[in-house]
Amino acid sequence: MALLTTGLCQFNVEHLGDKTTEPLTIVARNDEGEIIGGVAGRTIYNNFLINVVWVDDLYRGKGLGQELMKIAEVVAIKRGCLIAQLDTLDFQAPRFYQKLGFNIIGTVPKFAGSPARYFMMKQYL
Repeated sequence: MALLTTGLCQFNVEHLGDKTTEPLTIVARNDEGEIIGGVAGRTIYNNFLINVVWVDDLYRGKGLGQELMKIAEVVAIKRGCLIAQLDTLDFQAPRFYQKLGFNIIGTVPKFAGSPARYFMMKQYL
């Protein structure tokens, strides 16, 4: 696996130049210091690639997810990102992301044993 990743990274550098990639993680903690939500991804080639957005059930619907996303996006923009992208399943949060300005740019329809999947993007221009 490492050889495949190294080969792909080298190919990308040849076409896009040296990459500046950096993890981007924002978390919220309760009074006891436990993580109750967060956004995790990375910035690379002027993109904010969002891998995980999660808020504990006890804190959902109270604006915490929106607050975490806004903080993460501010950091991404300061790093030079022009877009953010993510994917989500139909039972997860497509409407949540749309409220934050993300647009659906592709889908994989639902099929037996698998929910629909949405690929989403937000431009910062």
